[in-house]
Amino acid sequence: MASDSAEEPSFISFILKPGSSLHPTFLFAVDAAFALLFFVFVWSAYLTKGNLHFFVLMGIQLALWASVKWFVQELKKVPPANMTTSMETSTDKKEQ
Repeated sequence: MASDSAEEPSFISFILKPGSSLHPTFLFAVDAAFALLFFVFVWSAYLTKGNLHFFVLMGIQLALWASVKWFVQELKKVPPANMTTSMETSTDKKEQ
């Protein structure tokens, strides 16, 4: 049991670490969660014989998934911030 409690903080600390949203394992987990949610909506629509509400929810979920994928692609285009450069520019502004 001690190993279970030791693993939970490391997972939480990994998720909360800056830049972890671009880690391939995290992105795979997000895609898997969206795919599972989509499957749940498809199955629910099938079970309810095509209830319109589930199709609307599928559309909303697909739009959210697409916006997350787009945002991640945009984040990958941005170069990582260099702390020394930003510190130098802020120091230069203070001197002026």
